[in-house]
Order: sequence, then structure tokens, then C-alpha cells
Amino acid sequence: MADWKERLGMVYSTNPDFEYTTSDVEEVATLAPEKQDLRVWLDRKHRGGKSVTLVKGFVGTDDDLQELGRMLKSRCGVGGSAKDGEIIIQGDHRDRVVELLAKAGYKCKKAGG
Repeated sequence: MADWKERLGMVYSTNPDFEYTTSDVEEVATLAPEKQDLRVWLDRKHRGGKSVTLVKGFVGTDDDLQELGRMLKSRCGVGGSAKDGEIIIQGDHRDRVVELLAKAGYKCKKAGG
């Protein structure tokens, strides 16, 4: 049986009619840049008084989100992170991020902040 690794940690049932099923989590396919609708925010909440630029609304795989975050961080010359569908760039770089995203073909807007 090839799927024994998926069954590790499973508690077996004594029910003779029980059938084990694996749940396949489907990753969301990444939309093309021109179909993305990104919002760029300035956020100061819960960050010790420091501001960050948030990019929200990305639809796609985690790897693509990481790649976009890496590009924005390197072009702005700052640190940050990309997780849970949003990219965090340290500091107020809203104008630069909107410009970089537009150049890369993304549809984006500055939102509240």
C-alpha cells in the first residue's frame, strides 16, 4: 500500500465497514497579474509604533506570494514577510510598492491607512 505515510498517527476503527479517506487540500491556482486586485495599506497597529506597508488581496499559491514578497522587499531595500495571503513590507513604502506592482502588470490601488 503506497499511502501508508498518510495514515501515520491515525486511530483505527473497529467498524468493519469503515473506509479510510485522505483529504486532499487543493491549492488555489494563482491568478494572472492583470486579474489580481491588490490593495496597498499603511498599518501601525500592534507593531510597537512602527509602520508597515501591507499588500492584501493576493489570490494564488504560497510560493507565488513568497516570490512577489521577495521582489518587493529587495526593490524597496527593506525587510518584511509574506504569509496568510498578505505581504508585509517594513516602513511606509506605499507609493513605491504601487509603482512596482503596476510595472509588474498587477492591478492595484492605495487603500486607507
